Amino acid sequence: MLYLLDSSGLLSHYEKVDYSYVIPARGARTLGAVLQERRTPYSLLIVGGSGLLLLRLIDRPTGDLDVVGMADNGHYSKVEVLPRPLADAALQVAQALELSEDWLNTGPASLMDFGLPEGWEGRIEVRQYGGLEIHIPSRFDQICFKLYAATDRGPNDKHFKDLQTLGPSADELRTAALWTVTQDHSEGFRKELIGCLGSMDVEMTDADF
Repeated sequence: MLYLLDSSGLLSHYEKVDYSYVIPARGARTLGAVLQERRTPYSLLIVGGSGLLLLRLIDRPTGDLDVVGMADNGHYSKVEVLPRPLADAALQVAQALELSEDWLNTGPASLMDFGLPEGWEGRIEVRQYGGLEIHIPSRFDQICFKLYAATDRGPNDKHFKDLQTLGPSADELRTAALWTVTQDHSEGFRKELIGCLGSMDVEMTDADF
């Protein structure tokens, strides 16, 4: 797919798409083209379903990119508000491709508050789209995020289904569980976590935490 930019940096030709079936790479490619034209490159750390799709680990549709941080020469920092040039470019892409205005968002940025799984920086995978560089946590790290979200949202939520699709081993789930309780120390969360693990045939008790 070729997206053309006119002299003002605006998208002059584009394909209209059904929002519910947008592949994240399409938005990323278009945003990268705009950022490259404007010479305002960005490197973003993303999580969520979009990251899983870009890694080809799931195939369910998603229409957004969840940003949790900015990358700078191997160093990562939390981002709660997108920089204005990036936000403006993302809005332009949203209008051109008929996406939600918040298709590029920082909704899950709080994951950075208590730290991501140990060693995650060394497992990052990078995808380049023109002026947009996307840093994606590995499959194991995604298992950690999905177990945390599935515990919070319950077995009927998309996060639990994503977790099942990732096919984690019992050892991976046990290790991921130890990380999730660093994000939520409450007794209620731990109880729900043990129940979530049990639904995947993994036994843990309070003593394991």
